Amino acid sequence: MKAVILAGGLGTRISEESHLKPKPMIEIGNFPILWHIMKIYSHYGIHDFVICLGYRSYVIKEYFANYFLHRSDVTFDLESNQITYHKAKAEPWRVTLVETGEATMTGGRLKRVASYLDPGETFCMTYGDGVADVDIAKLIAFHKAEGREATLTAVAPPGRFGATVIENGAVKEFVEKPAGDNGLINGGFFVLEPSVLERISGDDMPWENDPLTSLAADGQLSAYRHRGFWQPMDTLREKNYLENLWNSGKAPWQVWD
Repeated sequence: MKAVILAGGLGTRISEESHLKPKPMIEIGNFPILWHIMKIYSHYGIHDFVICLGYRSYVIKEYFANYFLHRSDVTFDLESNQITYHKAKAEPWRVTLVETGEATMTGGRLKRVASYLDPGETFCMTYGDGVADVDIAKLIAFHKAEGREATLTAVAPPGRFGATVIENGAVKEFVEKPAGDNGLINGGFFVLEPSVLERISGDDMPWENDPLTSLAADGQLSAYRHRGFWQPMDTLREKNYLENLWNSGKAPWQVWD
């Protein structure tokens, strides 16, 4: 099974870093968040990725072109013009990088990679700026059991502010970033049938608009409820939050060894 990752947006709300690189290349613990997302899928046996490029696409291309250089000790023999990699840490990944246009919407990006997907085969798709401890194997099994064209992962958004617990006028405790109002939102981590591509009219079509709403209207959209960790990286504050979790050694999305 293949996983499509949307990695072409501008990331304007985290412009402190995205003015230099695509948002999926912003690092959490010296690794791009794109790498973290791919590690999640790879843990569940999905190693074949199709990445939708747009804004500053060359940064992502250069990262994978130089992946061994980034991950290994290396000797440069300048006289003989040879490079020797030591302790190379290779991932079992096949990565297809597709230019899907700088101004293309999310649905249009998905439509543009159709020729790189296997005909008739179910595939995964997610955004390139959010991590979670979603059990991908259970998600896929749920999708197949439901028998619909599409499944999204429904999550409770994290609270923006800490909460104060008050009893009889006295502060009892502080709760750090409690979950939202119990409403569920689209958390990405989709499982899709190829037929969903027919619902995308062109480059200017956001995936979240007509494609998803028409799937829901036709009874073809399932929701897999994820009650664990989920966190987008839309702002510098959220990036720092994820960085602190990673540096603590207890990042909830690090399901791999």
